[in-house]
Amino acid sequence: MSGEGGLSQEEAFARIRLLRSPNVGPVTYGQLMARFGSGKAALAALPDLAGRKGRAYVPAPERRIHDEITAVRQAGARYLFHDSPDYPRLLAESEGAPPILTYRGDIALSSRSCVAMVGARNASAAAIRLAREIAHDLAGEGWTVVSGLARGIDGAAHQGALTSGATIGVIASGIDISYPPEHAALQEDVAAKGLLLAEQPPGTEPLARHFPTRNRIISGLAAGTLVVEAAPRSGSLITARLAGEMGREVMAIPGSPVDPRSHGCNQLIRDGAILVQGAADVIELLSGFTGEPRSALREVSAHWEVEELAGETGDPADVGGLLTAAPVGVDELIRQSGASAASVQLALLELELAGQLVRHAGGRVSIG
Repeated sequence: MSGEGGLSQEEAFARIRLLRSPNVGPVTYGQLMARFGSGKAALAALPDLAGRKGRAYVPAPERRIHDEITAVRQAGARYLFHDSPDYPRLLAESEGAPPILTYRGDIALSSRSCVAMVGARNASAAAIRLAREIAHDLAGEGWTVVSGLARGIDGAAHQGALTSGATIGVIASGIDISYPPEHAALQEDVAAKGLLLAEQPPGTEPLARHFPTRNRIISGLAAGTLVVEAAPRSGSLITARLAGEMGREVMAIPGSPVDPRSHGCNQLIRDGAILVQGAADVIELLSGFTGEPRSALREVSAHWEVEELAGETGDPADVGGLLTAAPVGVDELIRQSGASAASVQLALLELELAGQLVRHAGGRVSIG
């Protein structure tokens, strides 16, 4: 693992152990790194920070991290850290961007112009054929097609893209787990000819709670997300909603009102998504006047960085009385407490490490 991302072996190990420690998610990881400057220093500070709330804290065992690193190597995978020059720039802009990923394949594909394609697992034959054709055409025009390797539309998108260009598969399991089982060969093709990404540690089975976090990576990688066929309240609509919240384009294929599998796409269009009927429409929407892909990049820091905490040494704010089980925005806590942003963030950090805080989308928090 030495040299991955230009890090020393000791620092890379500390960062992995930091992220695998109890109650440390992407936001907390970013705050700890911003405050202490390195994984090694942040890891050393964990017990004291969590202990301020009266609870003993034990970081992830070193043996567990050694075993994980061995499993990553055995899977033929590598680690990608948040500050690596190879880390996808669009993904770095998204809320809760994963600080550490594992990958197989060509990581450079993640920095090319990407479009996400998602849809129903029990998709109709017509929709699967259409997804395969659109992905083939998009990849043939130089776009990297991103999807989740699920049954139905996802699998068709990967298959179509592989026939003419590049594709990225984002999985909800560890990098060494194939899911669904019937897509084992397809997943291997994606890793061999494109790029396979995983946020979960190796050996992790794809549990239900992992799919929404997988979906945020899919939408975060892409300039736009196309939903081909989806029922209401489906995971595909979650991916589309996340794309919209990130300021990315949301596109949908219209369908028959008598088919429940089309209701999600029709609902998206009614709510403002762009109606598209083929690859040409997608390319036109995501390209500038010159025909080159439009950049959705902004010159801002990645969301995992919390600059207010950089070098912070003051006391945490008293925000306990302002928190309830109902989610509230961190900005609102800062306003109501009258404390500095850094002291409020520090208080929330201590609460989260002690297992007393839950973070929600949109920068909101509640009592855990």
